[in-house]
Amino acid sequence: MCYRPEPGRGRGQLPSLRVPRYLTIPLYSSRTKFPANPSRPGMGNGVKEGSVHLREDAEAVLSSPVSSKRDHRQVLSSLLSGALAGALAKTAVAPLDRTKIIFQVSSKRFSAKEAFRVLYYTYLNEGFLSLWRGNSATMVRVVPYAAIQFSAHEEYKRILGRYYGFRGEALPPWPRLLAGALAGTTAASLTYPLDLVRARMAVTPKEMYSNIFHVFIRISREEGLKTLYHGFTPTVLGVIPYAGLSFFTYETLKSLHREYSGRWQPYPFERMIFGACAGLIGQSASYPLDVVRRRMQTAGVTGHPRASIACTLRTIVREEGAVRGLYKGLSMNWLKGPIAVGISFTTFDLMQILLRHLQS
Repeated sequence: MCYRPEPGRGRGQLPSLRVPRYLTIPLYSSRTKFPANPSRPGMGNGVKEGSVHLREDAEAVLSSPVSSKRDHRQVLSSLLSGALAGALAKTAVAPLDRTKIIFQVSSKRFSAKEAFRVLYYTYLNEGFLSLWRGNSATMVRVVPYAAIQFSAHEEYKRILGRYYGFRGEALPPWPRLLAGALAGTTAASLTYPLDLVRARMAVTPKEMYSNIFHVFIRISREEGLKTLYHGFTPTVLGVIPYAGLSFFTYETLKSLHREYSGRWQPYPFERMIFGACAGLIGQSASYPLDVVRRRMQTAGVTGHPRASIACTLRTIVREEGAVRGLYKGLSMNWLKGPIAVGISFTTFDLMQILLRHLQS
């Protein structure tokens, strides 16, 4: 079979092929101009949009370990600042705190004269350092308690701030109160046995408990491990208004100070005043539950019968009266509480500022 060229075509030329229109592919040269706005909705410059999304995804991936590292640093700085704040505050008021506990767990009538008499006779009979008896147990409890409380408060502020769309320091009143209450509950739940041990050491002579470990050993052997959480319920019920109102008052006063003074950071003495007000309000609101908690914690060594919250409350009111019994030692708390809370909040804030400067 021989090949015959088409008419008008030479022998060396290929035959023309007819390709259907739906199979044709447009060829673009470098001078071809693309339409600025494509007719189809949702379509655009694919190269440009793809590069933008790729850049955004890359930035998110690269920034995630950086933000995670920053979060870890913030948590560590909050833990360190809170631990130092709690240690300084409690050491400063340890003699007053010990005297307050002695009155709380006894049936003696409280007065400022009697309180200073207890301090004086303790100094004469047992020496100056005996005024800080139980402070080692206090430090073992307060350092982790304050570290957890302040760190948890910062984290709860961030979580609630993201939830409500506010920054942590500009939270509305109710979330601000909630952040403080949650922080106090978290810290109290994790460190409660140390609080019980500290109360036992504060009201007993040296011969009964030689050190912290001796308290744990004797309680576990003689009274059972459940005793380490005896009085936990009134502690939590008391720490919710105490921590909530303390943090709420302090943060609110700082916010009002920024608004009316125009300065972002208060002076240290202003922080002390804000903290003192916070401690005064928080402790006054939760003090009756603090008395009940101390009675329940020390029931095994003071001769009081071990009972529930309601029974302990009724016993105090029946034997000593509602005001004198449930608010016994409150004037001592008004002296030591504002000092301790003021030192605590001021130390935490100043340490946070210092650590931020060192990190930057």
